[in-house]
Amino acid sequence: MDFLIINEGLPWLSILIFLPLAGAFIQIFISNENASRYWTLFVTLVTAAISLPFFNKFDPTTAQFQFAEHHAWIPSLNINYTIGLDGISLLLVLMTTLLMPLCVLASWRYISTRVREFMICLLIMETAMLGVFAALDFVLFYMLWEAMLIPMYLLIAVWGGPRKIYASIKFFLYTLAGSVMLLVAIIALYLTMEPHSFSIPEMMGQGYSAGFQMWVFLAFFLAFAIKVPMFPFHTWLPAAHVEAPTAGSVILASVLLKMGTYGFLRFCLPITPEATVTFMPYILWLSVAGILYGGFTALAQSDMKKLIAYSSVGHMGFVTLGIFVLNTNGIEGAILQMINHGITTGALFLCVGMIYERTHSRELSSAAGIGKYMPWYVTFLAFFSLSSLAFPGTNSFVGEFLILVGAFTKFKVVAACAIPGAVLAAAYMLRMLQKIVWGGENNPDHTGLKDLCWREIITLAPLLLFVFWIGLSPEPFMNVMHTTVSNLLEQVNGAMGEPATVARMMLP
Repeated sequence: MDFLIINEGLPWLSILIFLPLAGAFIQIFISNENASRYWTLFVTLVTAAISLPFFNKFDPTTAQFQFAEHHAWIPSLNINYTIGLDGISLLLVLMTTLLMPLCVLASWRYISTRVREFMICLLIMETAMLGVFAALDFVLFYMLWEAMLIPMYLLIAVWGGPRKIYASIKFFLYTLAGSVMLLVAIIALYLTMEPHSFSIPEMMGQGYSAGFQMWVFLAFFLAFAIKVPMFPFHTWLPAAHVEAPTAGSVILASVLLKMGTYGFLRFCLPITPEATVTFMPYILWLSVAGILYGGFTALAQSDMKKLIAYSSVGHMGFVTLGIFVLNTNGIEGAILQMINHGITTGALFLCVGMIYERTHSRELSSAAGIGKYMPWYVTFLAFFSLSSLAFPGTNSFVGEFLILVGAFTKFKVVAACAIPGAVLAAAYMLRMLQKIVWGGENNPDHTGLKDLCWREIITLAPLLLFVFWIGLSPEPFMNVMHTTVSNLLEQVNGAMGEPATVARMMLP
């Protein structure tokens, strides 16, 4: 267990993970709708407060998993309750705890039916998401990975839009298909280990045969590519985003999509490094295809939610591009961009929800020209739009810059092909911003619209803070991941033999 730094005091990581679940259980006995809202907000705020000391106490000089807990669960099968955080998972956990109180605030008036059940779904989701990022045993990981599907399915199917049944079933079937492939890979790794074990860290660097790695990598890839989603596995995403309530869209874009890229980093690179290097050219070109496809498709949208949903395909293409260039700049930029996308796209979906509450439409034409009547709203929207197009000084610029530097270092043609994606992002975000702020000559009558209330300003303000904090001073966030990324690349570099040469031959 030299890969774990066992926590000797209170099990704070377990408390962090299961506090929302305990809150959901208590929520069952709360019948008043307002009390249900306040209780959920309280639980998510306490969870966020508990998560902050993890950042301060994290030791960035070691690649070991910290705050770890290890307990025998099913000894006969060598299944253990093992959790811990490293430089990759820590930032994702903190982002999740930050966003959940904001999702509650965004749903304060938006959700008016079955409020208690909605809040229970949010709390169960939080436990599952935090558990996925902290789990270091494959059985625990898979259980929590699957547990996310049910509350997310319900958020779309019960509180979604007119086509909510279609969207929820499509989401469930796609992600369940990926989960089956993940389960196959887990079982294959378990049977290959001697002695049999589901320990994720113990599987890293095992030196599996090249043929075995290929099949396991393909199973992993299908599971995580669907979750990201990578082109061409993305078709479930726009429907799910459009029909989901605002909180559902925020959770889906900000956290659930990151579980796919987290899976690439946590499993594909360290467990199947040789296969990763072999398949690297194909994944890089798929990433470029996703960047360009997402950009062009977003440019054609008139529905704000669809526009942001397709932009996510492009932005996540940059993340997978950074991961699979397999160098420090690329991977660190990808991890930072995962956080940036969660902050910025989550904020944009919150903005869409706020205007939908007022106009009952997501069409750009319905919101045209509201800048004169909602100055606070368009101020927030402008900054988040600039962040989305990676304007210098905002968070997304730092992540995208590092990814492109990493790509140009090794694969100049691939990087050059990805550049138009940044131009397309500017095109569709500025088009949306111009339409909403100024509109045209025949704008709808918006004289009855009210600007943001204090609750909505408080919801958006923390996200704007992080847009500029990461954009102007990213060092605290970069320091957390340096050692972990270096250790990850050391594991991959051990397999950089003949497959790496083949990969470079295929990539100019």
